[in-house]
Amino acid sequence: MAPIDTSKKPIVWVLGGPGSGKGTQCEKIIAKYGFTHLSTGDLLRAEVKSGSDRAKCLTSIMERGELVPNETVLELLKEAIMARAADSKGFLIDGYPREKSQGVAFENTIAPVNVILYFEASCETLTKRLLGRAASSGRADDNEETIKLRLKTFLDNNDQVLAQYPDKLKRINAEATVDEIFGEVQKILDPVVQAAAAN
Repeated sequence: MAPIDTSKKPIVWVLGGPGSGKGTQCEKIIAKYGFTHLSTGDLLRAEVKSGSDRAKCLTSIMERGELVPNETVLELLKEAIMARAADSKGFLIDGYPREKSQGVAFENTIAPVNVILYFEASCETLTKRLLGRAASSGRADDNEETIKLRLKTFLDNNDQVLAQYPDKLKRINAEATVDEIFGEVQKILDPVVQAAAAN
């Protein structure tokens, strides 16, 4: 039994490479549709700060430079969705799943996804944007070699995720302006939100 009825409260996965501008689009989606935005990175950071038993375990995993087990990430997502299910109009799951098995586990454990927004841009564009960001942020992982590695890792895994969901996948050209991109987003989400309101 799924913890929430996604016919009334849609679940949207938001995917896109680093530098694709998905964070900006998430803000616009929240403002227009009142969806709840859940980022696995934010949930993990909040859990670590909480000082719970699980936080102690997470801290030691992260200090060893290892990936947090997917079961833990799913638990955090499920708890966050359950906690907000009553007053949310829908859920934006940002940057998840990162690999094929995570998508399967999410749908089995939490609920089927309604639609997947994939913000698509060329490697050249993403690299240029990230280098521009690096110039102003001074982040150590924003040099060209590291950026290319991050993009390759993302794209290799992402292609496998996208291939699983041909019917739910909506590709959006992320090379356009912010407003043009959001125009495309609205064409996709308006019918989803209207269908949910009718149920």
